[in-house]
Amino acid sequence: MEQHAAALQELYNRVPRRHSADNVKEINNILDDYENILGAIEGLNAWYEKNTAPLYPSLDGIRNTIKMSTSNKASKKGKDDLFDEASGQLKDDIQSLINIYGDGSKTA
Repeated sequence: MEQHAAALQELYNRVPRRHSADNVKEINNILDDYENILGAIEGLNAWYEKNTAPLYPSLDGIRNTIKMSTSNKASKKGKDDLFDEASGQLKDDIQSLINIYGDGSKTA
């Protein structure tokens, strides 16, 4: 069970805060890994299923904000602001999942 807690903490620590082409790739990889862990935790039991459900809607919002940060029409500051917004939301969501997961022993 602790494998999820360690993996989530690693993802949290890897989230980049500054916009660059490499960081866009990295945050998208982190987002995919986070979504996989979220699904695994959701499948543990009914309690986790109920308590992880509110985290799913923000996934699309984070992805869209990251995508907007790569727009050629956005200024450098605009790209930085959008990327910072997306990375901050992802860090908040990962921290929420860490708190929900705890030690992985909660039951319905």
